Amino acid sequence: MKRWSRLRAKLFRALADPLRLEILEYLRNGEKCVCEIVPQLGVAQPLVSRHLAILKSYGLVKDRREGNKRFYSITNPAVFKVIDAVSADLLDTLIKQAVEQIA
Repeated sequence: MKRWSRLRAKLFRALADPLRLEILEYLRNGEKCVCEIVPQLGVAQPLVSRHLAILKSYGLVKDRREGNKRFYSITNPAVFKVIDAVSADLLDTLIKQAVEQIA
């Protein structure tokens, strides 16, 4: 049981960065070249590459080389079930509860 808790925590750490979530969302519709991801996100290529390396180290994305380009894709689309579970309604409820506890 502890092993699964640690693995879940690692998954949530990988998803805990807004830029990594944006990368995953952009890859939702299929494989993309880093040269496509950078302009979509509007951040520097080294930063995108660093976050892609983190996602890859957690097993969420894979890459392939074609010439001097590197293409990334999702390893398992089930990760979107986790991402999509955090709906706007859930976020609104959590925010309201947090505000109520402060007041």
